[in-house]
Amino acid sequence: MYFHPNEKLALFIDGSNLFATAKALNFDIDYKRLRNFFAEKGILLRANYYTALLEDQEYSPLRPLVDWLDYNGYTLVTKPTKEFTDAKGERKIKGNMDMELAIDMMGMAEHVDHMVLFSGDGDFRRLVEAVQRRGVRVTVVSSTKTNPPMIADELRRQADNFIEISTMHADFGRCSTTPDFLKDNDVDSTFHDGHHEHEPTQGK
Repeated sequence: MYFHPNEKLALFIDGSNLFATAKALNFDIDYKRLRNFFAEKGILLRANYYTALLEDQEYSPLRPLVDWLDYNGYTLVTKPTKEFTDAKGERKIKGNMDMELAIDMMGMAEHVDHMVLFSGDGDFRRLVEAVQRRGVRVTVVSSTKTNPPMIADELRRQADNFIEISTMHADFGRCSTTPDFLKDNDVDSTFHDGHHEHEPTQGK
């Protein structure tokens, strides 16, 4: 599946976009299995997870997932969300991590052979093109099976490879909806709900 055992890999996970995709497919992601899956495909140097967090809440539904990832081989890149009132007087919450993800991908381009981007956001097309110019292969993980498709067509065309995430349940899907971190220090992806509600990001 597009991977070579001796190549250096790095994962870049757009948390809100991946959650929106998984939720649309009713796909619970097992992040322990996900990391192990790619670690077996090559030399995994980094697995970065990007998400914005609500700072003013005593408890965030995303916190159990973030804490588990932080202790289990992922590098967490976070920043506080910003609250504002739109023209209609409605309360909105903004927390875009595109810039942080782009900076890290460009910074790691000279150290890796293959990057795996978990996002369908068309805004990343130029970023993918830029790291490809530096000799890095890019695989994008998203879905065409949602309605509308979560993967932007321009991003899919730019990628060297595309993985349809709905076909990967046997590799890193979760069989149970019971939060495993209550049983064996694993975590259930349903705790992503708070993130998606505040920052839904779909392919553009």
